[in-house]
Formats: sequence, C-alpha cells, structure tokens
Amino acid sequence: MNPNNLTKEYTNDEVAIVWQSGKCIHSANCVKNNPEVFRPKEKPWIVAEASTSEKIISTVNKCPSGALTYYMNNKNQD
Repeated sequence: MNPNNLTKEYTNDEVAIVWQSGKCIHSANCVKNNPEVFRPKEKPWIVAEASTSEKIISTVNKCPSGALTYYMNNKNQD
C-alpha cells in the first residue's frame, strides 16, 4: 500500500465520505466550510457524525481536487 495514495471512508448513518490522499491538494476548503467534520490536526481527521448529511454533501461538492467524494448509505432501505 502506497502511503501517499490512500483511500479512506468515514460515515454517519446516511452518507459516507471518501477521501483519496493522492488527489488532495490541501486547499482546506473542507476545513473552512465544515470545521466540525474536517479536523486536520486530529485523528481521525474526518468525523462524519459531527454535522448534517446535507452540509457534508455541500462541503464535499466544493472540493476543487476531487479528493473528497461521497455516497449515500442504503442500509435503511429494504
């Protein structure tokens, strides 16, 4: 596994955040837009439970590099 190109997922009940380290340009848009979730000085640095899914999606959509993506969890569907 290349430590410079990791993919990690962080999830709450509704949405999963996918972060790809190799694409990240460290613009800090995520931290500026949603500091409750994106905490670069902590581990884990993404805490998906700390915000609403709507705000998480809005923040992820502002990522200029595409390092952050998301998908909806379907575990509550029959």
